[in-house]
Amino acid sequence: MCAISVAVVDDHPIVVEGIVAVLEKTGMFNVVSTGCGVGDIVGTAQGHQPDVIVVDLTMQGDVIGAVATVRETFPTTSIVIFTASNSAELAARALSAGASAFVLKGSPQADLVQAITCAMAGETYITPSFAARIIAELEARARQQRARQAMHLSIREDQIVQLLLLGKKNSEIARALALSEKTVKGYMSTLMQKLHARNRVEVVIAAQNLGGGAPAGGAAAQRRS
Repeated sequence: MCAISVAVVDDHPIVVEGIVAVLEKTGMFNVVSTGCGVGDIVGTAQGHQPDVIVVDLTMQGDVIGAVATVRETFPTTSIVIFTASNSAELAARALSAGASAFVLKGSPQADLVQAITCAMAGETYITPSFAARIIAELEARARQQRARQAMHLSIREDQIVQLLLLGKKNSEIARALALSEKTVKGYMSTLMQKLHARNRVEVVIAAQNLGGGAPAGGAAAQRRS
């Protein structure tokens, strides 16, 4: 069987040397490139197209963005995160961006080897002692995404939110959108139900949290109306 080609990107040279030594000792891997910065993640994928890139998550720069770029542009290259960060939120973001594995530094050497082989097999690997936290975070993110999709605002609802942010009253919204005031009141009731809001101010805040609506500042204006 051909050796698995691996690249290592970490901003600590001694860590890179250690990883290379561990992988080459197994006889299963061929380390084709090393790097020390975020730019090397995409650069390595482009220049060497390794089977797997082992990446430190806490380097300066947008590591998660680089992971997403590699997975989108070079789908045959898998990403294994090898990091000292025990942030479940960061881990979930990395996995959602396309990383195949998450291994904590300080884990047994066998964990990193297994993570790389799992990535090659199209499987996901997470350090066992950390797996429950990451899975819980991924599930929470999935629930939030489903909630955002369920509460997606229609074009008309978003228009009303935009006007609410400007502090407009129902009568003013009706005139601006060529609707009857009764129709606007109906939309307001629907928005309050959809966004689980009790009043106009909470509608605006909830819409902003969903990514809809204009920049904050209108909420303050709404309180003055």
